Amino acid sequence: MENRIELYHRHTDLTVTQISLLERMRVVFPFLADLAHGQLKVYVPAREKGRLLIIAQERPHTVYMSRQKSDLGRLQPAIEEPLVRQTLQTGMPGHGKREWTYGSLIDMYTYAIHDGAKVIGVISFEVDGDRLQIDDYPCLLATAVDILYHARKGVDDKQYQPISSSDGIMITDQFSRIIFANAAAQRIYRVLGVGSLKGGHLFDRQMTRHILRETMERDRPWQKELVAGNMTIIRRQIDLQEGGQLIRRIVVLSDITEIRAKDKEIRIKSAVIQEIHHRVKNNLQTIASLLRLQARRSQSEEVKNALQESVNRVLSISVVHEFLSQQGEEDINVQQVMQQIFQLVGRNMADSEFFVRTEFSGPDVVLPSKYASSLALVLNELVLNAMEHAFEGRSSGTIGLRVEEDGDHWQLDLYDDGCGLPENFDPHKTRSLGLSIVRTLIEGDLDGMFDLENDARGPGHGTHARIRIPKPDPDEHHGVVQSLEE
Repeated sequence: MENRIELYHRHTDLTVTQISLLERMRVVFPFLADLAHGQLKVYVPAREKGRLLIIAQERPHTVYMSRQKSDLGRLQPAIEEPLVRQTLQTGMPGHGKREWTYGSLIDMYTYAIHDGAKVIGVISFEVDGDRLQIDDYPCLLATAVDILYHARKGVDDKQYQPISSSDGIMITDQFSRIIFANAAAQRIYRVLGVGSLKGGHLFDRQMTRHILRETMERDRPWQKELVAGNMTIIRRQIDLQEGGQLIRRIVVLSDITEIRAKDKEIRIKSAVIQEIHHRVKNNLQTIASLLRLQARRSQSEEVKNALQESVNRVLSISVVHEFLSQQGEEDINVQQVMQQIFQLVGRNMADSEFFVRTEFSGPDVVLPSKYASSLALVLNELVLNAMEHAFEGRSSGTIGLRVEEDGDHWQLDLYDDGCGLPENFDPHKTRSLGLSIVRTLIEGDLDGMFDLENDARGPGHGTHARIRIPKPDPDEHHGVVQSLEE
């Protein structure tokens, strides 16, 4: 569908100023649909005679209405909308019935949108009044019209966030006397020991005596978080003023008691999980220290080397737990883990006179921790393998990691500029423990594919360990996190 501005220019004779006015008002349309508990549409006269262009359509969040196809951008025959046509011609509000579904009638209210004395459009609310049964409903409609007029000058869209069906709504007059309160607002205040709301003063001591704490956001001075009794409430206040004088005040109350309790529970669980990761990391480092001690006491170089490899395997897993203990998240950045592994291997395995350069390229790979531990072990084994075999007789070398996205898979290429694989080397038949671990982890734990090959330029130009792993299913990961939170 064409964008809105193109629709205006293609199908109407509205001026740039009039279009700008309608676009400023658009900010409040979702809020108005929620406040009126009905579907909102905005009609403007089309250039084509006898037609109306529908330039806005919003469905309410506060009440259920059976879904119908969108009419946004539609050129509607004016003869099919007599109420809209009447309001366009006279500028006066209209009220009547229209068919919603076959055999089902709902109320339709229409109000003019003016540019000076000229009517440039009509806003309509389609409301199932028979089922709605809200006392003082005309007050809601009058407030919606006031907001529409107020929005001509431009308003903060954050202040007019949608209303949910569970939110309390209160409206006051210019003296802050409550002239409307819906059932949700009455329920909230009933819990706080306040009986009748209508007719009371918004800032009466009876209304505020149970408030224990108020927290105001600096960038949202019209919104507060209140703690009253055992309840936590977000209180949003919208003041409609004219010439510096209050005309009407709208207060929206959102009970977030359960949300805050859930947030607190999650923070506690997150802290516990961080502490567990911290302890696991410490235990793994203790094991690594014991293995080092055993290696120093051994008289066999073969045993020393085997134990040192085990130290690196243990420490590569501890790297993952260290990240998790520090950031408090269940995701791991693979490149950051790789950098840590390079440092570990360089510190524990490389000769003091050997210099290794590291390279990284491609997008960041972020994996859930259950995958990251296996991948850390894989990268550790491959780096160890490169350090042991690729740079024999050299004083320096390069090891790099290149990452590419391939649809729903990650392609990881761990490469070096060493001597390459021996002639007739078959990675599938090797008896190397390290490569066996790599293949088992990639194909078993990560459900991926692994291949080891010489650089395309041939032997002597380095080796490429290519890993292809599927991206974790975000829905599955969300489900795991959600189950932990529950």
